[in-house]
Amino acid sequence: MYITETVTKAVSVPLSPPAFLALLNLSVVSSSSLKLGFAKSSSVSYSVQFGLKDKSLGLYGANVRLSNLVLVKAMEESRTWHINGKAERVGGVRRSALDDDHESRNACADISGKNLHQISTIGKSTNIKWHKCSVEKVDRQELLQQKGCVIWVTGLSGSGKSTLACALSRGLHSRGKLTYILDGDNVRHGLNRDLCFKAEDRVENIRRIGEVAKLFADAGVICIASLISPYRKDRDACRGLLPEGDFIEVFMDVPLQVCEARDPKGLYKLARAGKITGFTGIDDPYEPPLNCEIVLQQKGADCASPSDMC
Repeated sequence: MYITETVTKAVSVPLSPPAFLALLNLSVVSSSSLKLGFAKSSSVSYSVQFGLKDKSLGLYGANVRLSNLVLVKAMEESRTWHINGKAERVGGVRRSALDDDHESRNACADISGKNLHQISTIGKSTNIKWHKCSVEKVDRQELLQQKGCVIWVTGLSGSGKSTLACALSRGLHSRGKLTYILDGDNVRHGLNRDLCFKAEDRVENIRRIGEVAKLFADAGVICIASLISPYRKDRDACRGLLPEGDFIEVFMDVPLQVCEARDPKGLYKLARAGKITGFTGIDDPYEPPLNCEIVLQQKGADCASPSDMC
Protein backbone atom coordinates (compact mmCIF):
# COMPACT_ATOMS: atom_id res chain seq x y z
CA MET A 1 0.00 0.00 0.00
CA TYR A 2 1.27 3.45 -0.85
CA ILE A 3 0.61 6.35 1.47
CA THR A 4 0.86 9.64 -0.34
CA GLU A 5 -0.31 13.15 0.36
CA THR A 6 -1.88 15.16 -2.43
CA VAL A 7 -1.79 18.95 -2.24
CA THR A 8 -5.26 20.15 -3.20
CA LYS A 9 -4.65 23.89 -3.51
CA ALA A 10 -1.82 26.23 -4.25
CA VAL A 11 0.70 26.91 -1.51
CA SER A 12 2.21 30.38 -1.68
CA VAL A 13 5.82 30.38 -0.48
CA PRO A 14 8.26 33.33 -0.40
CA LEU A 15 11.58 32.76 -2.09
CA SER A 16 13.50 32.88 1.19
CA PRO A 17 13.57 30.70 3.18
CA PRO A 18 10.96 28.02 2.33
CA ALA A 19 11.10 24.34 3.13
CA PHE A 20 10.33 23.27 -0.41
CA LEU A 21 11.23 19.62 -0.03
CA ALA A 22 8.81 19.29 2.86
CA LEU A 23 5.95 20.14 0.51
CA LEU A 24 6.63 17.10 -1.64
CA ASN A 25 5.78 13.63 -0.38
CA LEU A 26 7.69 11.43 -2.78
CA SER A 27 8.51 8.31 -0.79
CA VAL A 28 6.95 4.88 -0.74
CA VAL A 29 6.02 4.07 2.84
CA SER A 30 5.50 0.35 2.57
CA SER A 31 5.75 -2.39 -0.01
CA SER A 32 4.73 -5.93 -0.63
CA SER A 33 6.86 -8.87 -1.61
CA LEU A 34 7.21 -10.18 -5.13
CA LYS A 35 7.67 -13.82 -6.07
CA LEU A 36 9.62 -14.92 -9.09
CA GLY A 37 9.48 -18.62 -9.84
CA PHE A 38 12.23 -20.47 -11.64
CA ALA A 39 12.18 -23.94 -13.13
CA LYS A 40 14.66 -26.75 -13.56
CA SER A 41 17.72 -26.12 -15.70
CA SER A 42 19.93 -29.13 -16.43
CA SER A 43 19.57 -31.25 -13.30
CA VAL A 44 19.08 -28.48 -10.73
CA SER A 45 15.70 -27.08 -9.61
CA TYR A 46 15.21 -23.92 -7.58
CA SER A 47 12.38 -21.93 -6.07
CA VAL A 48 13.40 -18.36 -5.34
CA GLN A 49 11.56 -15.49 -3.70
CA PHE A 50 12.59 -11.88 -4.09
CA GLY A 51 11.14 -9.81 -1.28
CA LEU A 52 10.96 -6.17 -0.35
CA LYS A 53 10.57 -6.34 3.39
CA ASP A 54 11.15 -3.47 5.80
CA LYS A 55 12.52 -1.42 2.91
CA SER A 56 15.31 -3.87 2.17
CA LEU A 57 15.77 -6.21 -0.76
CA GLY A 58 16.18 -9.78 0.39
CA LEU A 59 16.93 -12.94 -1.55
CA TYR A 60 15.44 -15.93 0.23
CA GLY A 61 17.14 -19.24 -0.51
CA ALA A 62 20.67 -20.58 -0.35
CA ASN A 63 23.47 -21.09 -2.85
CA VAL A 64 21.46 -19.83 -5.78
CA ARG A 65 23.39 -19.89 -9.05
CA LEU A 66 21.72 -17.51 -11.51
CA SER A 67 23.44 -19.20 -14.45
CA ASN A 68 21.31 -22.30 -13.83
CA LEU A 69 18.00 -20.46 -13.63
CA VAL A 70 15.51 -20.19 -16.44
CA LEU A 71 12.09 -18.59 -16.44
CA VAL A 72 9.19 -20.92 -15.75
CA LYS A 73 7.00 -19.48 -18.44
CA ALA A 74 8.38 -19.38 -21.99
CA MET A 75 7.03 -19.36 -25.49
CA GLU A 76 6.22 -22.91 -26.63
CA GLU A 77 7.10 -22.13 -30.22
CA SER A 78 7.86 -19.23 -32.50
CA ARG A 79 4.83 -17.42 -33.86
CA THR A 80 4.97 -14.44 -36.19
CA TRP A 81 2.02 -12.49 -37.54
CA HIS A 82 1.24 -9.17 -39.20
CA ILE A 83 -2.17 -7.65 -39.53
CA ASN A 84 -1.33 -6.16 -42.90
CA GLY A 85 1.78 -8.25 -43.53
CA LYS A 86 2.80 -10.49 -46.36
CA ALA A 87 4.01 -13.48 -44.39
CA GLU A 88 2.99 -15.13 -41.15
CA ARG A 89 4.23 -17.96 -39.01
CA VAL A 90 1.45 -19.45 -36.89
CA GLY A 91 1.98 -22.71 -35.02
CA GLY A 92 5.40 -23.08 -36.59
CA VAL A 93 4.04 -23.25 -40.17
CA ARG A 94 4.90 -20.50 -42.63
CA ARG A 95 1.91 -19.25 -44.60
CA SER A 96 1.05 -16.68 -47.21
CA ALA A 97 -0.76 -13.45 -46.27
CA LEU A 98 -3.79 -14.09 -44.07
CA ASP A 99 -6.81 -14.55 -46.26
CA ASP A 100 -9.43 -12.51 -44.47
CA ASP A 101 -10.26 -10.57 -41.34
CA HIS A 102 -11.51 -13.72 -39.63
CA GLU A 103 -8.10 -15.40 -39.89
CA SER A 104 -6.36 -12.21 -38.81
CA ARG A 105 -8.58 -12.04 -35.76
CA ASN A 106 -7.89 -15.66 -34.87
CA ALA A 107 -4.13 -15.23 -35.24
CA CYS A 108 -4.17 -12.17 -32.99
CA ALA A 109 -6.31 -13.90 -30.39
CA ASP A 110 -4.11 -16.99 -30.53
CA ILE A 111 -1.00 -15.02 -29.69
CA SER A 112 -2.25 -12.25 -27.42
CA GLY A 113 -5.42 -13.83 -26.08
CA LYS A 114 -7.32 -10.73 -27.14
CA ASN A 115 -9.33 -9.72 -30.16
CA LEU A 116 -8.43 -7.32 -32.94
CA HIS A 117 -10.65 -4.55 -31.60
CA GLN A 118 -7.64 -3.60 -29.43
CA ILE A 119 -5.58 -2.77 -32.50
CA SER A 120 -5.57 1.04 -32.50
CA THR A 121 -4.94 4.10 -34.61
CA ILE A 122 -3.33 6.92 -32.62
CA GLY A 123 -2.71 10.07 -34.61
CA LYS A 124 -0.91 8.98 -37.77
CA SER A 125 0.15 5.62 -36.28
CA THR A 126 -2.01 2.72 -37.46
CA ASN A 127 -2.27 -0.98 -36.51
CA ILE A 128 -0.65 -0.49 -33.12
CA LYS A 129 -1.37 -2.29 -29.87
CA TRP A 130 -0.25 -1.54 -26.34
CA HIS A 131 1.91 -4.38 -25.04
CA LYS A 132 1.50 -4.82 -21.30
CA CYS A 133 4.43 -6.08 -19.22
CA SER A 134 4.15 -7.95 -15.94
CA VAL A 135 6.65 -5.52 -14.38
CA GLU A 136 4.59 -2.39 -13.74
CA LYS A 137 5.03 1.05 -12.21
CA VAL A 138 4.22 -0.22 -8.72
CA ASP A 139 7.03 -2.77 -9.00
CA ARG A 140 9.54 -0.15 -10.09
CA GLN A 141 8.45 2.11 -7.25
CA GLU A 142 8.99 -0.70 -4.77
CA LEU A 143 12.46 -1.26 -6.17
CA LEU A 144 13.37 2.44 -5.93
CA GLN A 145 11.45 3.07 -2.70
CA GLN A 146 9.91 6.26 -4.04
CA LYS A 147 6.88 7.51 -5.93
CA GLY A 148 7.34 8.27 -9.62
CA CYS A 149 5.90 11.67 -10.47
CA VAL A 150 6.41 14.86 -12.49
CA ILE A 151 7.32 18.19 -10.88
CA TRP A 152 6.60 20.80 -13.57
CA VAL A 153 8.37 24.12 -12.93
CA THR A 154 7.01 26.99 -15.03
CA GLY A 155 7.70 30.72 -15.17
CA LEU A 156 9.28 33.53 -17.15
CA SER A 157 12.80 33.37 -18.50
CA GLY A 158 15.12 34.37 -15.66
CA SER A 159 12.67 33.42 -12.92
CA GLY A 160 15.02 30.73 -11.60
CA LYS A 161 13.40 27.55 -12.94
CA SER A 162 16.63 25.76 -13.88
CA THR A 163 18.39 26.83 -10.68
CA LEU A 164 15.48 25.54 -8.61
CA ALA A 165 15.34 22.27 -10.56
CA CYS A 166 19.06 21.58 -9.98
CA ALA A 167 18.87 22.47 -6.29
CA LEU A 168 15.78 20.31 -5.83
CA SER A 169 17.41 17.41 -7.66
CA ARG A 170 20.50 17.72 -5.47
CA GLY A 171 18.39 17.81 -2.31
CA LEU A 172 16.41 14.73 -3.30
CA HIS A 173 19.57 12.92 -4.41
CA SER A 174 21.09 13.50 -0.98
CA ARG A 175 18.00 11.78 0.47
CA GLY A 176 18.48 8.72 -1.71
CA LYS A 177 15.86 9.61 -4.32
CA LEU A 178 16.36 9.10 -8.05
CA THR A 179 15.53 12.18 -10.15
CA TYR A 180 15.98 13.40 -13.70
CA ILE A 181 15.70 16.97 -15.00
CA LEU A 182 14.11 17.80 -18.34
CA ASP A 183 15.39 21.33 -18.90
CA GLY A 184 13.77 23.26 -21.75
CA ASP A 185 17.05 24.40 -23.32
CA ASN A 186 18.72 21.02 -22.82
CA VAL A 187 15.91 19.14 -24.59
CA ARG A 188 16.18 21.55 -27.53
CA HIS A 189 19.79 20.42 -27.96
CA GLY A 190 18.56 16.99 -29.09
CA LEU A 191 14.98 15.72 -29.13
CA ASN A 192 13.42 19.09 -29.96
CA ARG A 193 16.17 20.64 -32.04
CA ASP A 194 13.84 20.65 -35.05
CA LEU A 195 11.45 23.08 -33.31
CA CYS A 196 11.61 26.87 -33.24
CA PHE A 197 9.76 29.30 -30.95
CA LYS A 198 6.68 29.87 -33.07
CA ALA A 199 3.41 29.19 -31.28
CA GLU A 200 2.76 25.87 -33.04
CA ASP A 201 6.29 24.64 -32.36
CA ARG A 202 6.03 25.63 -28.72
CA VAL A 203 2.89 23.50 -28.45
CA GLU A 204 4.77 20.51 -29.92
CA ASN A 205 7.78 21.21 -27.68
CA ILE A 206 5.62 20.97 -24.56
CA ARG A 207 3.75 17.92 -25.86
CA ARG A 208 6.97 15.98 -26.43
CA ILE A 209 8.44 16.91 -23.07
CA GLY A 210 5.16 15.99 -21.37
CA GLU A 211 5.24 12.54 -22.96
CA VAL A 212 8.88 11.98 -21.97
CA ALA A 213 8.14 13.15 -18.41
CA LYS A 214 5.26 10.66 -18.28
CA LEU A 215 7.65 7.83 -19.20
CA PHE A 216 10.08 8.85 -16.46
CA ALA A 217 7.26 8.91 -13.91
CA ASP A 218 6.09 5.49 -15.09
CA ALA A 219 9.66 4.25 -14.58
CA GLY A 220 9.36 5.32 -10.93
CA VAL A 221 11.67 8.31 -11.36
CA ILE A 222 10.96 11.78 -9.93
CA CYS A 223 11.03 13.84 -13.14
CA ILE A 224 11.61 17.59 -12.79
CA ALA A 225 10.53 19.44 -15.95
CA SER A 226 11.90 22.98 -16.03
CA LEU A 227 10.74 25.16 -18.89
CA ILE A 228 8.82 28.37 -19.56
CA SER A 229 5.77 26.50 -20.96
CA PRO A 230 3.88 29.78 -21.40
CA TYR A 231 0.47 28.45 -22.45
CA ARG A 232 -1.93 27.17 -19.83
CA LYS A 233 -3.66 24.77 -22.21
CA ASP A 234 -0.40 22.96 -22.98
CA ARG A 235 0.52 22.57 -19.31
CA ASP A 236 -2.94 21.25 -18.53
CA ALA A 237 -2.60 18.74 -21.37
CA CYS A 238 0.60 17.43 -19.78
CA ARG A 239 -1.16 17.18 -16.44
CA GLY A 240 -3.85 15.09 -18.11
CA LEU A 241 -1.27 12.49 -19.17
CA LEU A 242 -0.69 11.41 -15.57
CA PRO A 243 -2.89 9.99 -12.80
CA GLU A 244 -4.31 12.32 -10.21
CA GLY A 245 -1.63 13.45 -7.78
CA ASP A 246 1.32 12.51 -9.99
CA PHE A 247 1.68 15.98 -11.59
CA ILE A 248 2.92 18.77 -9.31
CA GLU A 249 2.89 22.20 -10.97
CA VAL A 250 5.25 24.77 -9.46
CA PHE A 251 4.82 28.40 -10.54
CA MET A 252 7.85 30.70 -10.22
CA ASP A 253 5.88 33.89 -9.57
CA VAL A 254 8.66 36.39 -10.16
CA PRO A 255 7.83 39.86 -11.59
CA LEU A 256 8.91 40.63 -15.14
CA GLN A 257 11.13 43.51 -14.01
CA VAL A 258 13.07 41.18 -11.71
CA CYS A 259 13.53 38.58 -14.46
CA GLU A 260 14.60 41.28 -16.90
CA ALA A 261 17.10 42.69 -14.40
CA ARG A 262 18.63 39.23 -14.04
CA ASP A 263 18.59 38.49 -17.80
CA PRO A 264 21.08 35.59 -17.46
CA LYS A 265 21.20 34.90 -21.21
CA GLY A 266 20.86 38.51 -22.41
CA LEU A 267 17.62 37.66 -24.20
CA TYR A 268 15.51 40.44 -22.71
CA LYS A 269 17.97 43.00 -24.04
CA LEU A 270 17.78 41.46 -27.50
CA ALA A 271 13.98 41.34 -27.36
CA ARG A 272 13.75 44.99 -26.31
CA ALA A 273 16.02 45.90 -29.20
CA GLY A 274 13.76 44.00 -31.61
CA LYS A 275 16.51 41.54 -32.55
CA ILE A 276 14.41 38.55 -31.47
CA THR A 277 10.63 38.28 -31.67
CA GLY A 278 8.03 36.14 -29.96
CA PHE A 279 9.81 36.42 -26.61
CA THR A 280 7.66 35.49 -23.63
CA GLY A 281 6.82 38.49 -21.47
CA ILE A 282 7.80 41.03 -24.11
CA ASP A 283 5.85 40.39 -27.32
CA ASP A 284 4.43 36.95 -26.51
CA PRO A 285 2.10 36.24 -23.56
CA TYR A 286 2.71 34.14 -20.46
CA GLU A 287 -0.42 32.60 -18.95
CA PRO A 288 0.06 32.03 -15.20
CA PRO A 289 -1.35 28.82 -13.69
CA LEU A 290 -4.77 29.08 -12.10
CA ASN A 291 -4.75 25.94 -9.95
CA CYS A 292 -1.14 24.90 -9.49
CA GLU A 293 0.00 22.97 -6.44
CA ILE A 294 2.83 25.30 -5.38
CA VAL A 295 3.52 29.01 -5.95
CA LEU A 296 6.97 30.42 -5.18
CA GLN A 297 6.73 34.20 -4.98
CA GLN A 298 9.28 36.97 -5.10
CA LYS A 299 8.28 39.47 -2.42
CA GLY A 300 9.82 42.82 -1.71
CA ALA A 301 13.01 44.21 -3.16
CA ASP A 302 15.21 41.28 -2.15
CA CYS A 303 16.20 38.99 -5.01
CA ALA A 304 17.10 35.74 -3.29
CA SER A 305 18.58 32.84 -5.24
CA PRO A 306 16.18 29.95 -5.96
CA SER A 307 18.89 27.56 -4.75
CA ASP A 308 18.26 28.86 -1.23
CA MET A 309 14.89 27.10 -1.32
CA CYS A 310 16.45 23.66 -0.99
